[in-house]
Amino acid sequence: MKRILLLLFLIAQSLSAQVQFEAKVSKNTLGINERLRIEFNMNADGDNFVAPNFEASGFRVIGGPSQSVSQSWINGKSSFNKSYIYILLPTQKGQLTIKQAAIEINGQIYKTSPVKINVTNAVEIPKDPNEAPAISADDNIYLVADISKSNPYLNEPITVVYKLYFSYSIGISNWRELNKPKYNDFWSQNIDIKQLKAEEGMFKGERYRYVVLRKTVLYPQKSGKLEIEPLSLDIDCQVPSNRRNFWGQPIMVEDSKRVSAGSKIINVRALPESGKPVDFSGAVGQFDFKVNPSKTTLKNGESLDLTLSVIGKGNLKLFSLPKPVVPTALEMYDPVHEENVTTPLTGMTGRITDKYTIIPQYKGSYQIKPLSFSYFDLASGRYKTITSQPITITVLDGPSVASGEKSNPTEVTKNKVEVAKSFAFIKPKTSLKSMEKEDFLGSGLFYSLVALPFLAIPLLIVGRRRKRAIDNDVVGNKIRKSNALAKKYLSEAKKHLGQKEPFYIALEKALHNFLKAKLNIETSDMSKEKIREILTERNAQPETISEFITLTENCEFARYAPSSDTAIQQDYEKAVEIISNLEKQLK
Repeated sequence: MKRILLLLFLIAQSLSAQVQFEAKVSKNTLGINERLRIEFNMNADGDNFVAPNFEASGFRVIGGPSQSVSQSWINGKSSFNKSYIYILLPTQKGQLTIKQAAIEINGQIYKTSPVKINVTNAVEIPKDPNEAPAISADDNIYLVADISKSNPYLNEPITVVYKLYFSYSIGISNWRELNKPKYNDFWSQNIDIKQLKAEEGMFKGERYRYVVLRKTVLYPQKSGKLEIEPLSLDIDCQVPSNRRNFWGQPIMVEDSKRVSAGSKIINVRALPESGKPVDFSGAVGQFDFKVNPSKTTLKNGESLDLTLSVIGKGNLKLFSLPKPVVPTALEMYDPVHEENVTTPLTGMTGRITDKYTIIPQYKGSYQIKPLSFSYFDLASGRYKTITSQPITITVLDGPSVASGEKSNPTEVTKNKVEVAKSFAFIKPKTSLKSMEKEDFLGSGLFYSLVALPFLAIPLLIVGRRRKRAIDNDVVGNKIRKSNALAKKYLSEAKKHLGQKEPFYIALEKALHNFLKAKLNIETSDMSKEKIREILTERNAQPETISEFITLTENCEFARYAPSSDTAIQQDYEKAVEIISNLEKQLK
C-alpha cells in the first residue's frame, strides 16, 4: 500500500513539474511608436487567467486579448498549448516592466516572471510596399485650438474651442486624451458637448472634416502673458493602403498618431487706472444694479428684506456686491447670497443677489444711505457707476429713543453699559471660608510632596528608555512628523473655511503629509500613477483611490475658481472622509 501511495505521489510531482506558464514578447527593445506582441503560454489547460495591469506598466492595450489553443499527438505522445495574446503600444520611454500574470492549473496558481522592456525614441518602421499606406496620417490629421481673443482685458471672457481636422481619405475610430489642458491663472468653465458631430470646413485652403472635442470659457485672473497648456490626443485611424480589393477600392489599414494643439500665449491687459472708482470690486461687463426693500413701513417686531441685485453679462461670479450701511437702530443680519447664472460660449450671463434681513429696534424714521456699484464697461472701455436712491424706513410703534440719543446712537450703548456696571457690586452667590487653618507639617499634602520624588524615579527611567527608543526609530519619527503635519494642516484648513485660497493650500498639504506618513514615500515620488500603484498594493479600494486623486487635483484648480462656503465645507468633509477610509483600508 505504501509503494502505491509513493508511486502516485511521484506521478503527481512529475505532472506538476512539467507544467509551464511563461510570458513571451516579440522584442525586448522597441521605439515608442512601435507595437509589442506579448503571449502568455501554458502547456496545460488552466482557468481564471489574470493579466497584469498594462497601464500601470506604461503600456496601452490596442489589441486583444485573443486566445489560441492547439493540441497534437506525435508517436503516441500528446502535446497541449494555450496562449493569451495582447498587442501593446508604449505610452512612455524608459526601462518598463510588465508585471506577473497568473492562472490556475490543476488547483494550483502559476505566475509568469516579470518582463523588462526598453522603450526608446521613435524609430523609422520599414513597411511592405504592398501594405504601406498610400497616404500618411501625419499630413491628414490636425488638432487645433481656436482662441476667440488673444489680448483680452483682465476678467474679460475668451473662448477656447478644440477642433480635430481630418481629411476625407481617412477614418477616425477612437481617440484618448494624453494631456488635458491646464488653465493656470484663469477661471474656467467647460461647455458640455452632448453629441460629437462631424462637420465640413476649410483648413489650410482645403476642405476637411472636423469634430469639436471641447469648448471652454476662460476669464483671466491676472494681467501679463498667461500660458494655456496644450491638449494632446492619441488617435486610432484607418488609412488606405496600396493594395486593392476585388472592386479596385483601396484596402484600409490600421494606423495611429499622436497630435497636440500646442500651447497658447494670452496677453492679458490690465484694467486702466485712469478713472477707476474707489469702490470698484472687479466687475467687468455690462450690468444693471438695483436695490429693493420688501417694505418701508413696519410695525414693532416686523422685519424687512433688503435685496441687492446685479443683472447683466460679465464676470458675475468673480466680484462682490456693495454692503449697505444702516443706522444703529436697525439690526442687519448677514446676507443670503443667490446666483442664477448660466455660462454659454459667449460668457456668464444672469443675476446675482444679496438679500439682507433688517429688524428695527426703536420707533421712528430711519434712512438707508444710497449704494453705488461700479464696473468696467468693455463696450466703451470706461468705468461706469450706478447709484441707488436713499431708502426711508418708518417704524410706527415700539420703544422710543430720546431725541439726544437719536442724534448720537453710540450714547444708547454707553448708557446701557454704565447702568450694568452700577449693579456690579451685588453678587447673587455667597462663598464661606473657614477661619481655622490646618498645619502643613504632618498633613496629607506634606507626605505627598515627600513621597513624590521617590515615585517619580521609576517614571523617569521608563520615560528615558522610551525617549531613546523613539529617537532611534528614524522611520517612525518621520511617519509621526508627517502625521502631525497632516493633522496640523487639516486643522489649519478648518480655520480657513471661509477663505478659499488659504483653505485649499492647507488642504493639499494635509493630503500630501498623510500619504507621506502612511506610505513612507517622499514628495518627489508623489505622481498620480505612483500613488495609485502603491495604494492598490496596500489594498485600498479603487473608489477611495480615485476620490483621493481627484480631490488633490481639484485643490489646485479650486484656488482660481470661485467657491461658495458650502462647496469649501463639502471639500473639507470629503477630505476627512477619504483620510478616515484610507486609515481603515491601508494594511
